[in-house]
Amino acid sequence: MARTARLTASVLLALLAGCGETPAGSVMSSLLWPLPVPSLAAAAEEEPAPLPEARDAEGPLLLLTAPRRAALVPISQGGGRVLWRGQGSNIAIATEGARVVATAGLAQTLSATRLEGPDPLEDPRTLAGRQARLRRMVDLAGANREPEGMRFGLMLDCLLEGEAQGGWILVEEHCRGRGVSFTNRYWALAETGQVVRSEQWAGDTVGSLVLQFRG
Repeated sequence: MARTARLTASVLLALLAGCGETPAGSVMSSLLWPLPVPSLAAAAEEEPAPLPEARDAEGPLLLLTAPRRAALVPISQGGGRVLWRGQGSNIAIATEGARVVATAGLAQTLSATRLEGPDPLEDPRTLAGRQARLRRMVDLAGANREPEGMRFGLMLDCLLEGEAQGGWILVEEHCRGRGVSFTNRYWALAETGQVVRSEQWAGDTVGSLVLQFRG
């Protein structure tokens, strides 16, 4: 039976009602850089200093470093899904485990994600040294919700493969669909399987979201 991961853009936008766009300089001048992981040393040198709000905050945080910068906190969760809302920004992201399944407040909206079967990312440790396939369908919309910017039922065929790198497991997810091709990356702790950093495609206009899970 197909597993459904659906959170419509209208719900996300409703939760963000009243949040206007705030200049980046007054919202977040910098972000907490993720834990050092393999192959990221060069990028780490270019990251800004830690954001005080993110450094001192208690509880879980989702840190977005690209294409925009935001620190998001969980505002609701249930059924394995967590809805994160930006502190001082109009960004919202829904996740199931480590996977982004919906977004709002960016240049493009990921309206829904539907998986066919279990998600191999539920335990990245099982992917170390092996491959797994996954099909999923996504709905996309422009930020202004105009009909010409909407793409419904975009089917993606993905191949996931993991590699152990010391205390880490790097999972690469290569996906192809109608007119799109991209690679997602997830860095997980080898001991627990917890994903602490990821690069995930969220639409052909937005490109990849660079995220760090904390807490």
